[in-house]
Amino acid sequence: MSKRPILLVEDNPMDVDLTLESFKEHNVVNPVIICRDGEEAVDFINQHHDPHDAQLPLLMLLDLRLPKVDGLDVLQHAHNYPVWKKIPIIVLTTSREDKDIHRAYENGANSYIVKPVDFDKFADVTGRIKMYWLLTNEHAYPENIVK
Repeated sequence: MSKRPILLVEDNPMDVDLTLESFKEHNVVNPVIICRDGEEAVDFINQHHDPHDAQLPLLMLLDLRLPKVDGLDVLQHAHNYPVWKKIPIIVLTTSREDKDIHRAYENGANSYIVKPVDFDKFADVTGRIKMYWLLTNEHAYPENIVK
């Protein structure tokens, strides 16, 4: 059996490294699939919308400020597929703007988290994501996939 992946949609290489390092620090064993811009994320969503697809993620971490296709558009696009409406999408971004927060929730975000700049605080956030979204939350699709 293998675990469903986490989809990380992030264009900043430093934030990708921070996320991967903090997952490692918190012993997150799910594989991480990385999309480095919004267009790549839209393509991934278009290719993976079957609940039996082993690449269908357990959750998505989504930055808003992305090249090519904005994160809010990625969020809206994901909800065009019924299967993606059941996948938790956590906006993890630097924006504290009220309009971004409201639009994210209006477009179906399950959570909105402002990225801390400090690694220890960032690691604390990913630890909380692990605790709630990976360990406590009941998922619509099984976490483990029989291969």
